[in-house]
Amino acid sequence: MKLPSYDAAARDVPEDRSHRVILPRRSPKAPLRQVARRLMMALLVLMATVLIVWMDREEYHDNANGSVDFLDCVYYATVTLSTTGYGDIVPYGDSARLLNILLITPLRVLFLIILVGTTLEVLTERTREQWQLKRWRTALRDHTVIVGYGTKGRSAVQTLCATGLPRDRIVIVDPSAKVIEAAVAEGFAGVVGDATRSDVLVRAEIQRAHQVVIATQRDDTAVLVSLTARQLNKRANIVAAVREEENAPLLRQSGADAVITSASAAGRLLGLSVHSPSAGTVMEDLIQQGSGLDLIERPVVKSEVGKSVRETDDLVVSVLRGHRLIGYDDPDASPLQSADRLITIVRAAPTEEPDAAGRQNRSRPSSLPGTGVSPMRRANEHRADE
Repeated sequence: MKLPSYDAAARDVPEDRSHRVILPRRSPKAPLRQVARRLMMALLVLMATVLIVWMDREEYHDNANGSVDFLDCVYYATVTLSTTGYGDIVPYGDSARLLNILLITPLRVLFLIILVGTTLEVLTERTREQWQLKRWRTALRDHTVIVGYGTKGRSAVQTLCATGLPRDRIVIVDPSAKVIEAAVAEGFAGVVGDATRSDVLVRAEIQRAHQVVIATQRDDTAVLVSLTARQLNKRANIVAAVREEENAPLLRQSGADAVITSASAAGRLLGLSVHSPSAGTVMEDLIQQGSGLDLIERPVVKSEVGKSVRETDDLVVSVLRGHRLIGYDDPDASPLQSADRLITIVRAAPTEEPDAAGRQNRSRPSSLPGTGVSPMRRANEHRADE
């Protein structure tokens, strides 16, 4: 599905639909189905009332001719349930009056509830939405804001979800209402509006966000969004994508912590795949989280402090020491320090199936067959060591 351009959609946003926060919710039933269901319930109540009056018709009196036939029963039930009560047909017997008290009066109340139910639902819908929005704003902390839900934005969200980020910790910002509706249907909260405006980002609670991903279609839009986001949140980690490499320095000056040049990155991957298709496949596997091999950043565990990079169980690519990124072959990378962070290649955690006893099977081989080399740990095993 091709999504509309971010900037083109921003110009077409109606004023009454902009700056709205849309939270994920259960799919509502079709309006016609709801109306038909309420009508059926009302008809069932009416038929039950007619049946009660018909069975006890001898205890009713018609001022017109004294007797009550089936049409009179339907007429009496209709005017009774609608609380009209003309008084031309009345219950004069004790049993008829008792049935009116015990059965017809509750049916009258039920009939009115069914009729006004739709009106009450409309009146309370706005209040419920405001209450849910207030509770959502209160609970939202250290979340991730995704600006632009096109191809790049969707891919970024898929990667974040694959690394374990819950869907309720992601907020999508896009000027297209249709795009936001699609995001909400997938379980994300969405804000309709132009992210270059500070009030739109404030609605996404960006001032309390932990990280911001800018995936707009135009580089100039990305610069404006980065400036606005950095002004509202000084501590957030901002990652942005640009199409032209010459715009990357400008985006870094605008407050982005990391800038990805999408066109150049795709070109490098294409060139690598032409030279070595297998190497291109491995690179694509590394950047696709959740399957095959994953490239992750993790802290140094206690058992690794003081050891060499090559003595770790994982395949270490680089060591992050402070703000310095050290290659695995650099002599300064070893020995490892407790404050270091490692960029490693690990196996993606497979879907674990319960064993016969109902426990999750977390076993793995102690070494790779025929090599005697300890296998790389899965991404989720580092959390247990820390």
